Parts: sequence; structure tokens; C-alpha cells
Amino acid sequence: MKLLLFGTSGYHPSERRQTACLMLPEAGIVLDAGTGFFRVRQHVVTPTLDILLSHTHLDHVVGLTFMLSTKWQKPIERITVHGEAVKLSAVREHLLNEHMFPAPLGCEWRPLEDGPLTIGEARVTHFPVFHPGGCVGYRLDWPDRSMAYVTDTTAAKDAKYVDHIRGVDLLVHECNFRDGQQEWAEKTGHSSTTAVAELAAAAGAKRLVLVHLDPLDESDDPVGIMTARNVFPAVEIGYDNMAIDF
Repeated sequence: MKLLLFGTSGYHPSERRQTACLMLPEAGIVLDAGTGFFRVRQHVVTPTLDILLSHTHLDHVVGLTFMLSTKWQKPIERITVHGEAVKLSAVREHLLNEHMFPAPLGCEWRPLEDGPLTIGEARVTHFPVFHPGGCVGYRLDWPDRSMAYVTDTTAAKDAKYVDHIRGVDLLVHECNFRDGQQEWAEKTGHSSTTAVAELAAAAGAKRLVLVHLDPLDESDDPVGIMTARNVFPAVEIGYDNMAIDF
């Protein structure tokens, strides 16, 4: 299975990074729809597309308005947007208001329900994570592999969602702040380096990729990666257009 990272910045795009968007082309699954969503159309290989939204802050949903070019160039039979009911309503009422975006997207809107969701061979479960306005993380399980995507929350080794991500082959987790900026992380509902590494270790994840990085830091190492590796060696920094096999 291949995971493509199309947007690895937090809050706003930078010269190096677009905002949150990940894609599993073989499964026809997209995780969040930030500004990196414009890259999705180049990689569509399935007749359907399922978009899983973590929440509806603009850096995670504005890319939904790019969907028309995707549908124009690709013969997609169905596009379904999944998310919490109140969040989907907010997108449709505000982002897609006729005064903001004057064309229907022609997609289905499916509120998340209790229990798992099946998309192809993937068993998809969601779980709440703390963030202002609310947010959910996702775990995807196939018969032979698993991954979790957790963004916009404050990581801790005893976080309530640890059990939901336990033992995953791949954990993609936000890391918007370096160590030393924990106060800002907690104030804004985001994570810092050591806390994410400790979380991955506590959950028994096999591999950790850091995303939702500080857009003001355009260096090759915006998180202090060696600090993380001292706690969890199998960690790397995600970057736009990165392809991950797991």
C-alpha cells in the first residue's frame, strides 16, 4: 500500500509545503482536503473517491473547492465526503455558500456514525481527539496492514486515543511545534516533538511520520528530529509529494 503526502504544513501554505492532505490512491481514500488537495487529480486510479475529514478548520477543507478540476479531468463515478455531521453542515452552509463558491460539487455527504466504516477492503474507525472546535483521528485496517492519521491535537503518552492507534504499522501524526514551545502547543491544540515520540512509543506504533509542520520554519528539520529519535527511533519528517510504502 502506498500513502502519498500532498500537504504537510499546518495553518497556511509555505513556499515548501501545502496544507493537510494525504492520499491512498489504490484504496481511493483521501485524508483531509487542505490546499494540497489540488494534487489529488493527478493520482486518481479508482472509480470512486472517499474523503475523510478530521475537522473543518480551513487549512483542512479549503481544498474541497478544488474538486471541480478533479472531476473535470477524471471519470470519477462517486465522491463521498465523510466527517462529523455538524462539520459537514458547516462546510456546506459556509464554505460552499453560493456567495463563496457558486457551483455544486456533486458529491455525497456522509456523516460519521458509531462503529466502523468499510471502504473497499479497509475498515475505518474514528475517534475523538482534543482540539478547539473538535476533531477526530482515523485508523484504517486492512487484512495485512494498518495505519492511523492524527492531526490537530495535543499529544501525550497517556492521551485518551492511545488505545485507538495501538500497534499500527504506520502512524502519521501532527507535530506543529518544537520542544520548548509546549505552552503554545497546548494553547492552540497542537503537538510538540517529544510528546509525539512518547505517544508513538506508548502506542507501540512501528513507524512514525510527522506532518502539520510549522509553516514559519522552512528548514529541513522544523521539529528537531534527533530529539524525537532519542525516544522513538523509527520517526521521520513528512514532506510534500513524499511516497510511503507500508
